[in-house]
Amino acid sequence: MPAFLQEPRTETAGLLIVFTRYPEPGTTKTRLVSTLGEEGAATLQAAMTRHVLELARQLNRAQHIQVEVRYEGGNKDLMTLSFGPDLRYRHQGSGSLGERIKRAFDESFQIGYQRIVIIGSDCPEISVDLLNTSFTHLEKNDLVLGPATDGGYYLVGLHSMFPGLFDKIPWGTDHVFQRTFEIAQRLRMQVFILPCLCDVDRPEDLNVWEKVLQSKTSPKISVIIPTLNEAETILTTIMSANSAPEVELIVADGGSTDGTADIAAKAGTRVLVTSPGRARQMNAGAAVATGDVLLFLHADTTLPQGFDTYVRETLKENTVVAGAFEFKAIPSLPGMNIIERLANWRSRRLQLPYGDQGIFVRAELFRKLGGFPEVQIMEDFELIRRIRRYGRVATANIPVLTSSRKWKARGVLSTTLLNQVIILGHLIGVPPEHLSTWYNRNRD
Repeated sequence: MPAFLQEPRTETAGLLIVFTRYPEPGTTKTRLVSTLGEEGAATLQAAMTRHVLELARQLNRAQHIQVEVRYEGGNKDLMTLSFGPDLRYRHQGSGSLGERIKRAFDESFQIGYQRIVIIGSDCPEISVDLLNTSFTHLEKNDLVLGPATDGGYYLVGLHSMFPGLFDKIPWGTDHVFQRTFEIAQRLRMQVFILPCLCDVDRPEDLNVWEKVLQSKTSPKISVIIPTLNEAETILTTIMSANSAPEVELIVADGGSTDGTADIAAKAGTRVLVTSPGRARQMNAGAAVATGDVLLFLHADTTLPQGFDTYVRETLKENTVVAGAFEFKAIPSLPGMNIIERLANWRSRRLQLPYGDQGIFVRAELFRKLGGFPEVQIMEDFELIRRIRRYGRVATANIPVLTSSRKWKARGVLSTTLLNQVIILGHLIGVPPEHLSTWYNRNRD
């Protein structure tokens, strides 16, 4: 029996339910008929459903999460013919959307599932990492919600039923998410909120689907995060990267003792445990990465929304072989605006971004160069100097947000002067081990 059709074997078994509609012209995506026509709207419905079901299959293969499709319109034979015989199909039944959602949860809990997530087929921005994150957070939360930009939600997950959660919701309005959240608070539920994504229901939403289609043929990005005792920041960093399509996340941990690796693993991220040393950790992550582009991200740095688009657009130019984002520190400190302007000037004019700007490079070139030099300090500076021999290093027109904790701990001026002395020492040939020892002593 295919894994998709098996009943739960353990009390922690997870189930993903996809709500969709058989793509019959004239009955589906009706708000898009004026733009696409009845046939075009039905074709879009079918394509988006196949996209979401492929993500579900990937989730099943990676995490053994079971999959069920609940449909409207058509019949089981038509659904099987359209979307494949390896899935379990059930009709949604009658009633309002809330009644159908409640029925799906009730029936699934009764047969033994303990973590259940329901999604629609209207949100093509959903990723496998985001789905995995949803199931992970159901281990400690009662409810997981994925808000949509139209005021509804594209995902709802529960680990048990709470009476009244889906009652008196104004379905079909822009108050669905807010009302559900208010009810959950009244029921004293622990709620985890996912990133806000866009449903494709109206003509103005079609560009979202177009971007997803482009990403399917775009270079895959591997985000590699070296960590060492970053439990306070790692989840935020991972969440900034895990909603983009065609992106894989790899955490290369240098032996954390504060639970960093466990947090990353529970967030659905691939975790490697390596010997410490940032260059060594990043090289280990790059060695197992499958992306066409490698993006090296510090554990206290968060990526901007749509970072994947900026990376791909930046590397489209034939002369560009690598890039980085603009630098911005948070929270802001007195004098940091000057440091930010100088850093971004250096990055653009001298093509010398630093590691806290999120350096990205084509994987082929990175491996040709032998990766980061495995030195104790200045590995990012040296890699960029080598990369510049092969082409231009560009800076994307959007910043990453880097924690200002090191500037706050020692002072903006002192930290900046220390950094510049280290760079000068590197340029005049002071051995990296001496620079690292001196840097750590003065930093502390």
